[in-house]
Parts: sequence; C-alpha cells; structure tokens
Amino acid sequence: MKTTTLTIITYDISNNKRRTKLHKLLKGYGQWTQYSVFECFLTDKDWVRLNHELHELCDASEDSVRIYRLCGNCRENVETIGGAKPQEPEVFLV
Repeated sequence: MKTTTLTIITYDISNNKRRTKLHKLLKGYGQWTQYSVFECFLTDKDWVRLNHELHELCDASEDSVRIYRLCGNCRENVETIGGAKPQEPEVFLV
C-alpha cells in the first residue's frame, strides 16, 4: 500500500472562472470539507502532479492558496468540532 500524506488546501480566489477550475481540480484529489477548504490524502506522485497543476492554474499576483502537509503525528492531533476527523478513503480491490 502506498503511503499518503494528509494535505489541507485552502484558497481565496476572486476570479470566478479560476476559482471554479480550482474547485473542480481539487475535487479530483480530495474531499471538499468547507467553503474553500479541501482535505486530500496524497501519494508523493499525486502531490507532485497537483502542485504543478496548482502553479499552472493560479495567478500568484491575485490568488492566495495555502497548502498544509501534515505528517502522521500531526494528523493524529487534528481536532474537529461538529464533524468527523479526516479519514483516508477506503479502497476495495476486486
């Protein structure tokens, strides 16, 4: 099984077209948990691909995207009020 890292991505993008594209991009990598927050469990390969796509999509002079990669120990310290803690999706192989 490949190791994944919990990655929290938040964004503030005023341009509707770029914001919509970013939202769709992130839906392909993780779970939309709050208005501009995604929780993603990423392999190293996924992280490299997503990081490249984020840099291609975002305009650094106008957009703000924050990325928090949490180690296993840090992940255990995530506190959630009013919802479930981030859980890595279960994969079933048939």
